Amino acid sequence: MDMSTIFKALVVEKTPEKQFLREIRERSLADLAPGELLVRVQYSSLNYKDALSATGHPGVTRQFPHTPGIDAAGEVVSCETGVFAPGEKVLVTGYDLGMETDGGFGQYIRIPASWAIKLPDGLTLRESMALGTAGFTAALSVLKLQQAGVKPDDGDILVTGATGGVGSIAVSILAAAGFRVTASTGKMADAGYLRDLGAVAVLNRDEVSSGAEKALLPERWAGAVDVVGGATLAAVLKGTKYGGSVACCGLVGSPELPLNVYPFILRGVDLLGVDSVQASRETRREIWARLGTAWKPARLGEMVTECSLQGLETLIQSILRGAVKGRVVVNLRDS
Repeated sequence: MDMSTIFKALVVEKTPEKQFLREIRERSLADLAPGELLVRVQYSSLNYKDALSATGHPGVTRQFPHTPGIDAAGEVVSCETGVFAPGEKVLVTGYDLGMETDGGFGQYIRIPASWAIKLPDGLTLRESMALGTAGFTAALSVLKLQQAGVKPDDGDILVTGATGGVGSIAVSILAAAGFRVTASTGKMADAGYLRDLGAVAVLNRDEVSSGAEKALLPERWAGAVDVVGGATLAAVLKGTKYGGSVACCGLVGSPELPLNVYPFILRGVDLLGVDSVQASRETRREIWARLGTAWKPARLGEMVTECSLQGLETLIQSILRGAVKGRVVVNLRDS
């Protein structure tokens, strides 16, 4: 393909005053870093991590100018390794995409072929990005709970930060798998939304984190998916039943964990770390196959807000304030 081909991308620039400016620019394929696989991106999604990258968080991105977007789905233009054929539909989440490698907020990406997987049966490109890293992380969290032995008959499962992308999808997957789900949120006005996704109870987040300073709390949860961290995660662990497990996959509240060892040595609670960035290809294929079949949220369309590249700025600010419900799909076809 002609390297002078022009496309649009959101570009984040670092000024000499160490401020970060964002604008839609025209770029050429020659601007992209070398890679085996060239993909014409049709859809991406907005994640909290993307907003951090777009505002210059050094823990995500250090090299500028840069195009964020840790998720991308589209059609193969060319593949040097022959793993994918031109026109084949693929999706990419994780690895270095959207961190130091220009990501899905551009109409083309060039990456190692090993980062992509074939679009699974049961999902369109748009649906794959309605799930994206958030859906993959939620599904991986549920899989880890199941692998740890947590079963529907064991009792209630808690999902914190439940109106966010990971939380919404985790509620839906757990409910579909037969678990009795309690959703925790700071947005009680969205309780009806969470019940529609399958939650049988909705708690204010303060009810969950209350008592976090105590050594232990009454046994309440057979398991949990936590995206908040901090005092919330500490309280969840202290309130988990004997032999229960908690999947930790986020830090929107805090990366710190103010905790003693009592939940682990007195109740045998397992804290399960969930990383979606470096997950193996085998794990990715298994998770995405499930997301295209039994674990595909029945109300996926109701979780989604769609925007163009031009609409990203407002939503980046919203997600940083915790004001986004569900998932944001970025449509690059019409940008």
